[in-house]
Amino acid sequence: MKIISLFNNKGGVGKSTLGYHLGAALAEMGHKTLLVDLDPQCNMTIWGIPTEQLHEIWEKEDKYIDDYEKAINENEDILNSPRSIHFLLKPTEDGLSDLIKLPPPLFLRKDENLSLIPGRLSVHKFENRIAERWSGAFLGDNLAIRTITNIRNICTKYGEEYGYEYIIIDTSPSLGILNKTIISTVDGFFVPAQPDMFSLYGIRNIGNSLEQWKKEFETIYTLISEDKRKKFPLDFVQFLGYTIYNAKKYTKKEDERNEYDLAYAHYSYVKKLPKTIEDYIKIENRKYLSEEELHSPIGKESVMHTHNTFTSVAQMLNCPMWEVPMRYNQLRKEFKEFLEENELNVNNASFGRYESTKDKYIAFAKDLLKRVEKLDPKKS
Repeated sequence: MKIISLFNNKGGVGKSTLGYHLGAALAEMGHKTLLVDLDPQCNMTIWGIPTEQLHEIWEKEDKYIDDYEKAINENEDILNSPRSIHFLLKPTEDGLSDLIKLPPPLFLRKDENLSLIPGRLSVHKFENRIAERWSGAFLGDNLAIRTITNIRNICTKYGEEYGYEYIIIDTSPSLGILNKTIISTVDGFFVPAQPDMFSLYGIRNIGNSLEQWKKEFETIYTLISEDKRKKFPLDFVQFLGYTIYNAKKYTKKEDERNEYDLAYAHYSYVKKLPKTIEDYIKIENRKYLSEEELHSPIGKESVMHTHNTFTSVAQMLNCPMWEVPMRYNQLRKEFKEFLEENELNVNNASFGRYESTKDKYIAFAKDLLKRVEKLDPKKS
């Protein structure tokens, strides 16, 4: 099993959209995949399930988030249904014993190849607890180490119980302590980027942060016992590359187009990204990337260009874009008013273009897996 995260220091790059569709593509390929939403905005969760269902999950959890020990002693039945990631983290946040059993994940497909652990807005409370306990990790404090490794531990337990091959974690754009903990304890991460100046500076910020985080974790490792060290991954996280996402396609003359069909102002930023990665992400944090992979976006142009309104329709229907025609026909009356109000066009003429997105995301997923497979197989 490999735990992979999407991460960017800038919001609005389509990270959650890409993460959800990556998971759906892996499931289409027959890989059992779990999505974990650790972005407090919960966009990946909203892709997977209707907001009414999410509200029901949150509402049942409210008293547990307020006082977990009291609530769980009164009713352990809540563990029989899917729970949010903050609920799963709550016992460690409160310094209590681990859950007596894992709640089932939310299955997003009938074949159970794609599942979700929903996000929750209140996860910032767990982030606050990490900050309070961080210094204790350098002293080998058990609760501090349990807190820092808890996200990875939860992922590992779900992987073992349900047989997941890949776990995809969505994150916020922050460089704060929650993301420091997530990124530093997963196996690999990649950066969805847009072809602009912000992407260059985002890579610089990520590279600088990675260097500092690696130093801090290596210091912790030298100060704790061998048994406690086993709670962390054997190797520090590896950068898997970048992809350009949601960029506008260049539509001018054929002989004026570049290799990615991008406007030249955008293309110039794309060409600068590899050099920025070389300068700011240290070799030890990208040691499995070949020279060709370093200089090529993951999947090249497969998911590079914007899908326009396709994403809005798919999100409303809680499905990947390639399933829109099927879902639309099932729920046409229910969503007709919404589609008309938002001037979203779904008709038979566009169904083929919706369906063709599946091949593009599978091509992206295959290229990413080539990089993931090179990660140290000895990782725990």
